[in-house]
Amino acid sequence: MATENGKLPDIENGPAGQPRLGSTRVDMAKPGKIMRLFATIVLALAFGTPGVFATDEADQLSVRDIESWMRIIQTKPGMTQGPALQITGDDSCRWANDNECDDPRYGTGACAEGTDYSDCWRILSGAEDDSCRWANDGECDEPGLGTGACVQGTDAADCGDLVRLRFQTDSCDTAFNNICEEAEHGGNGSCDRRTDRSDCIGRERPLTIFDHYFGYDDRVFMDTSIYPWVAVGQIRFDSGGACTATLIGPDVLITAAHCIAEANSIDARGQFQTGFDLRGGPREARVIDYFMSPNWDYARYTSTDDIDGTDWALLRIDTPLGNEIGFVGIRALVDEQGNRAALGADIYQAGYSHDTGEHLSGNIRCHMINIYPDNTMAHECDTTRGDSGSPFMIREGDQYFIVATDSNFRANPNGPYIYIAARSDEWVPYYEGFLAGNLGEGSTRPRGPGKPGGSQDPNAPLSPKAGGE
Repeated sequence: MATENGKLPDIENGPAGQPRLGSTRVDMAKPGKIMRLFATIVLALAFGTPGVFATDEADQLSVRDIESWMRIIQTKPGMTQGPALQITGDDSCRWANDNECDDPRYGTGACAEGTDYSDCWRILSGAEDDSCRWANDGECDEPGLGTGACVQGTDAADCGDLVRLRFQTDSCDTAFNNICEEAEHGGNGSCDRRTDRSDCIGRERPLTIFDHYFGYDDRVFMDTSIYPWVAVGQIRFDSGGACTATLIGPDVLITAAHCIAEANSIDARGQFQTGFDLRGGPREARVIDYFMSPNWDYARYTSTDDIDGTDWALLRIDTPLGNEIGFVGIRALVDEQGNRAALGADIYQAGYSHDTGEHLSGNIRCHMINIYPDNTMAHECDTTRGDSGSPFMIREGDQYFIVATDSNFRANPNGPYIYIAARSDEWVPYYEGFLAGNLGEGSTRPRGPGKPGGSQDPNAPLSPKAGGE
């Protein structure tokens, strides 16, 4: 997703551990951590959007400059801890100095206690301040809550009440049951601390939060032992990261193109798992082939909104799981029934969100709110990082049909963020050919720069990723 035209970035790991733009794919590589260096890329938004933060051209840095900047511990007035606070430690954790606190006493838990000092000391000691360069600009810049441009606890005035949601999740097995079960909030203790957010703190989500909600989180957990949710699974990529994908045939999945695309390569290698609630455990298969839009172009996708409708990928797996557990249908809803019918249709969506642990969470009867001619739609379904590629389905009797897949979200100067899904209308014509084996790349070997099926640079190196960081 671009910065210069207002499309907002999410973060995932790229080659050599570098962050990249353009997805709601979730980073699985950092233990216990929602995302890696989210602040680095989102800071690009701040520097690259004229008139929003930067006052002149000298203030506008390249992404490369920002990455280097973010590796430096910033020393500014008001950022030195007073001796009376008695918070000690160092920055020896691999995730230190990424702006997000990873200390297990309060943060993500990705670092050992006391090894992420610079990111954590303010919130651990209760000494939050407004020492960030972007403080008092009317926008929360904390990682996870806002843009990520500020170190945790240095944008206190702008973040205000949002901090009550800091590091809170709905990952408890009994989350979304309307009963608070965290002991710290008077519950029975069956949920660990900070894992029963919606039941203990509430479902209200301010529209200013840098995430994919609409003032209220309507998500619920889905039973993945029954149709259609048994067909909605997760791909954990060999390169690191994960996306949601759905069975639409005995051995065919649909997901988002940005889940398998890098700036310089395409890498679809990964393990698909689904049916986590089935007796005997989840079913698994390897991805062995893929097909993407002939018009997909990573550079254009990440720098404009022009080709968001090409953000889809058909994947083939090595085991026909759909013959055992079933698969959902496909429908080019807008092409077949028109905009009015599409806008009035009840949508059923579910994905493996970053904040719900191993659970499939989703929305019942949300809606499309706008349809665009570029094969995309805007929607009101509560989705977040990890939901990339998740299905938007309609129901006809006992059958479900995918009409779109989750893609990205865009800035909106006149209101809350705009949440975009790629409609099925573009890829439905390719489905039969791929199902029959007449379309596809023939393998998941990483490819160098270029469009799928187009000319490839013979000298381009294969993706250097080896499991991510």
